[in-house]
Amino acid sequence: MKRKVNITGLECPNCARNLETKLNKIEGVKNLKIEFVKNTLTFESDNPDQALVKITNMAKQIEPEVNISGSNPQKKWIAVDLITLAIGLAIGISLFFIKVPTWAYYTLYALSALFLGCKTYLKAAKLLFKGIINENLLITISVIGASFVSSHNEGLMVIALYSIGKIFEGLAVDRSRKNIALLAQMQPDYVNLLTGAAEQRVSPDKVEKGSLIVVRAGEKVGLDGTIVDGRAFVDNQSLTGESLPVEKSKGEQILSGGIVLDGVLVIKTSSVQADSTISKIMLLTQSASENKSKTETFISKITRWYTLGIIILSILVWGIVWAVTKDFSMAIYRGLIFLVVSCPCAFAISVPLSYFSGLGNASKHGILIKGSNFLDACANLNVVAFDKTGTLTTGKFTIQKIETFDNRTQDEVLFLAAIGEKHSIHPLAKAIVLACNKKIPKATSVKEIAGSGVEYVYKNKTYFVGRRQKLEQTAVEIYENNKKIGQIDLADTIKPQSQQTCTQLRKIGIKSIMLSGDNQKIASQVGEKVGVDQAFGNMLPQNKFDYILSLKNQKQKVGYVGDGINDAPSLTAADVGFSMGINGSPASIEASDVVIVDDDPKKILSAIKISKRTRKIVWENIAASLVVKVAFLVLGAVGVTGMLWAVFADVGVTILAILNSMRALSIRTRGDN
Repeated sequence: MKRKVNITGLECPNCARNLETKLNKIEGVKNLKIEFVKNTLTFESDNPDQALVKITNMAKQIEPEVNISGSNPQKKWIAVDLITLAIGLAIGISLFFIKVPTWAYYTLYALSALFLGCKTYLKAAKLLFKGIINENLLITISVIGASFVSSHNEGLMVIALYSIGKIFEGLAVDRSRKNIALLAQMQPDYVNLLTGAAEQRVSPDKVEKGSLIVVRAGEKVGLDGTIVDGRAFVDNQSLTGESLPVEKSKGEQILSGGIVLDGVLVIKTSSVQADSTISKIMLLTQSASENKSKTETFISKITRWYTLGIIILSILVWGIVWAVTKDFSMAIYRGLIFLVVSCPCAFAISVPLSYFSGLGNASKHGILIKGSNFLDACANLNVVAFDKTGTLTTGKFTIQKIETFDNRTQDEVLFLAAIGEKHSIHPLAKAIVLACNKKIPKATSVKEIAGSGVEYVYKNKTYFVGRRQKLEQTAVEIYENNKKIGQIDLADTIKPQSQQTCTQLRKIGIKSIMLSGDNQKIASQVGEKVGVDQAFGNMLPQNKFDYILSLKNQKQKVGYVGDGINDAPSLTAADVGFSMGINGSPASIEASDVVIVDDDPKKILSAIKISKRTRKIVWENIAASLVVKVAFLVLGAVGVTGMLWAVFADVGVTILAILNSMRALSIRTRGDN
């Protein structure tokens, strides 16, 4: 039996993944999954009530702040935190203005300190019992120490500002995850399945590939597919970041997740729910947190030992001050100042929050980055290599020129070519058939000649459409009774955003290269049109792979952009692999580090800009925190500043770092979208 409950109190996606692994080891629990973005926990069990008790107990042991319930308690807990904070502040402030007996003063002081930091003290005790020392213990020791040396007001200030900072942190993380959580809401609860003339509302996971579904105005597109009837404007903003609706009509592909604004669309599904765009997005989003940047990993590792080191150093400061001044209380006081200023909150919170916000912002623009390590890597790129077809070009061919011989007209040559190409699935054949506006009759004696073309009979004459000569350009020849009567030159359509992408990359100092399997002449022509710095033709998959490795051997930081199964080796070899289009081959999506939801090459530029700005924010936080903390550590140790300033140095810089981290949510990529 399957059960779904809400889970809150997890501070990061990686915490959720670690907890999920441990909970899956519980006897009688199967397929347990925690979705950090949705705050949900699902599992299967023959006895779900009993299993839930086991899950809750173990989760509490591993993560004391975790809360598992049938309803979402997050808003309730925020309200409780605010109420206890308000009571604690009210009691504490009253001590400044109301004269009370000594016993009443200490009673009110204890109550104020308890209301302000009960969660902090409890968490410090639980973690200490498990052998874990973190900032909660630092704050607890600081409050107890301040009380011991009669610095009551400063002790209350320490815990009050710390608690305010923790509430602020929770709200900031919640806001950061909202951009990613919006993706989860794009999956509709039902689709309108068309069976014969009747419609039936069913769950998207019940729809098979090749089925017909109906989507009306105001409804979400539940599955990927091709429109077989209807015309409508579709809002894809949550999916691709496009601010304006796009018009979709018969014959066009449509991705799941968009919202139909008007009209009715009948869609033939091209995937089941598990393989749909939305499902892929959610899978990539959930796994993104597992890949951390070197900076984030370093901060995470150092904070494990940092707190213990700070406690030892504060004892050392206390010892030195006591030895010099012979004043025990003053030594304790200065040791506490050192303890408060050194609290690692600013680093431990702001660095992962900055990366998490950057990843959320990228997803809002239709850029799915598989981890903060790849977000960081994007900022270092100095070369971007593009596959040609499907990346810089659409992969759809159009007719450029029709040459005629033997007094034939262009319409006649196109018509005769379309008769034969109707029987081919080659992309060039499809372009010719699409360009012919006449009704195409059936041919007889149709024979497909492998690697060459199609031979057929029409009105007692034998025709051949394909290639008999070696041509430098992309072209199709037409022969009538072995006499050449025409030639149709075609070209892959260049995406309108390609030229702007290459121009903008050059402006920010990144070299663009095109690697194509076409001959060098075609590659050079396309390369000149899109504006790449270099264009190489006759590149087989192995050649592309070797070229990427050669660039890396030259100490270049290389990004590779591709969409086909043959691009997988190069995507893996590059420092950052970009797969163009969620509808690209599964191999390219699996091998890539960044997935562009639509086929817009400008999103490569957006990803680089977001990564550069995010990394800048991270280092701003680290530098500012270090400067402030070191300054106040020195001033506090020599007695220039008191504990009140130490509190502001710690909590103040933490709040500023959180606010700065939030800027990563709103990084604009003006001109790229």
